[in-house]
Amino acid sequence: MTSSPDLDAYRSEFPVVQEQLYFNHAGVSPTSQRVATAIREWVDDLLHHGVRFERGWEARTEATRGLAARMIGAAPEEIALVRNTSHGLGLVAEGLDWRPGDEVAVASSIEYPSNIYPWLHLRDRGVVVREIEPRDGGVTPEAVAAAITPRTRLVALSSVQFASGYRTDLEAIGALCERSGVLFCVDGIQSVGCIPVDVKKSRIHFLSADSHKWMIGVSGIGFLYVDRNVLPRVRPVLVGWRSTTDLWNFNRSHFELRPDATKFEEGSHNYAGTYALGAALGLLLEVGMEKVEARIRELLSHADAELRAIGCEIGPSPEHRAGILAFLPPRGDVKALASYLSERNVSFSLRRGRIRISPHFYNQPGEIDRLVEMVRAFSGR
Repeated sequence: MTSSPDLDAYRSEFPVVQEQLYFNHAGVSPTSQRVATAIREWVDDLLHHGVRFERGWEARTEATRGLAARMIGAAPEEIALVRNTSHGLGLVAEGLDWRPGDEVAVASSIEYPSNIYPWLHLRDRGVVVREIEPRDGGVTPEAVAAAITPRTRLVALSSVQFASGYRTDLEAIGALCERSGVLFCVDGIQSVGCIPVDVKKSRIHFLSADSHKWMIGVSGIGFLYVDRNVLPRVRPVLVGWRSTTDLWNFNRSHFELRPDATKFEEGSHNYAGTYALGAALGLLLEVGMEKVEARIRELLSHADAELRAIGCEIGPSPEHRAGILAFLPPRGDVKALASYLSERNVSFSLRRGRIRISPHFYNQPGEIDRLVEMVRAFSGR
């Protein structure tokens, strides 16, 4: 595998490469020079001019909304800006009109807590949480079909499982949910920014993701997608001046909720966050998500081959892979390997007893080779 000059040109955007082998974008990513510049731009504006150019802040926020919509194949009016993935999923869980005996299907034994707790929290309202049986660390359409009953109202799944890296077949499951008359809610944080996502093609009703992982943004800002056809069915849990149609008129009380997803934005925006998110999405869209996906796939295929060659156990299989590869060393304790790698400035995660790596488009094959050599050296001690 060789470097890609057109992608390597973006490497200067990420100074972290001068310090670390950074393979932890499924955890917390470093951000880019563009994002840092965007944040400083807003802060400097506020510092020197106060609220004088607030209209520009609003315009920039709406441009970010448009980029988020473009990223997942949605319309801007279907996008609400949220604090994080949990915030978005919570708005969905708490906003639907549940009845006692309704069921939610979720693979709670393998999901990240953000996509378990909002649904378990509904049990005191009489909602039953049914388990989708996982297989090989992921969820298949067959397993979802087996979990759906006449009482099922919603299926909640991650687009990619955080620990195993198993990529969910969103199109097949979305089609299944549509045939069954069931809502489909997706935790998209492990796919948006890593692989192309099309919420319409996959028949997704809700998707939430924040920017501190594959979008290469910052913590505390993300977006929630709500399909326009189900928007009227979701009641805002919190409301404020920004939730209403006449939001800039502070001289009268006029409570009429906005008809689009902005009804979920109850108060003042996190402008530093929206500037950052806009810059992060703009960079990824400039590179092109097809190129991003191809580069990550090539890097993981290279890592798979080289790690297998020294006896590592690898998962998931290539056909179920997005941006994550998890492995066990051929010899030695995995926690000891984790300490060994950390001491040598490798950024990764330890998830459910395996080393989890998650490179991005600016990483290079030579960095994978350096990681493999470290694992080889550790295993040969």
